[in-house]
Amino acid sequence: MMMTTRTTFLILATQLLLAIPAAAQQKDAPGCKDPSLFPVRMPNYHIEMCETKPFGSYDFFTVKPPKKTVEGEFTLVKYAVDKSEDSRSGLEVVRNYENALKKIGGKIQGSVPDWWVNGTVVIDGKEVWAQAEKGNSKIWIRIVKKQEMQQIIVADAAAFSNDLKMTGHVAVEGIYFDTASATLKAESGAALAEIAKLLKAEPGLKLYVVGHTDTVGNVDANLKLSQERAASVIKALTGKHGIAAARLRPFGNGPFAPVASNRTDDGRAKNRRVELVAQ
Repeated sequence: MMMTTRTTFLILATQLLLAIPAAAQQKDAPGCKDPSLFPVRMPNYHIEMCETKPFGSYDFFTVKPPKKTVEGEFTLVKYAVDKSEDSRSGLEVVRNYENALKKIGGKIQGSVPDWWVNGTVVIDGKEVWAQAEKGNSKIWIRIVKKQEMQQIIVADAAAFSNDLKMTGHVAVEGIYFDTASATLKAESGAALAEIAKLLKAEPGLKLYVVGHTDTVGNVDANLKLSQERAASVIKALTGKHGIAAARLRPFGNGPFAPVASNRTDDGRAKNRRVELVAQ
């Protein structure tokens, strides 16, 4: 009887010890996997959460402000250490991802030892931005495959007219600028044509063209940029569509009239806009 009791105890103790490492090794969040750009992760880390968007944006860190906003296919993978004693130093994480980028022909854009590193690499003819960030036993990997957004919503002159009559202002979907620039992108043509259509259909209508920005960067610089973007829209309307300059006036509102939180990528994207305001 003594032998049986002892044997049972040893079996149970062995099972308990074997179960400890299995419990300590955390499983990845459902549906998550390592990004193809970095298929190998730091040892003893699991994926706590992940996110992918066909089109999104991220403000990549820079050594000196402003941050670098990049738009395109967005991927986020967040790692957490299995056990706190296995947490790697920030410097080790930064150097690992820095070397990984260099080995595939990437160019380091900036880094702060112990905290973050980011860089660019060209894959299949497209520029890809990647950033690794270390903090509080977590590792954040953010990747944006740079690309233009597929325009789905088309601006409509009739909708503009209705909103202006109802509320006195309307945000124009489909006007795009180069990053941190007042240069209009080619895909803004459809929206500009609809604004011109509105103005030609209502000869007595006069508009303020108002530029808005997010809060990234210097306030004075954003005010200047928003004014210049509004002026660029007017220049296109007068130069390419024959609208009289006296009917339009530019105004730069900078970051002072947000329509969403500037704490998220989606919010900042909504805040970067052009509005028409009835005079």
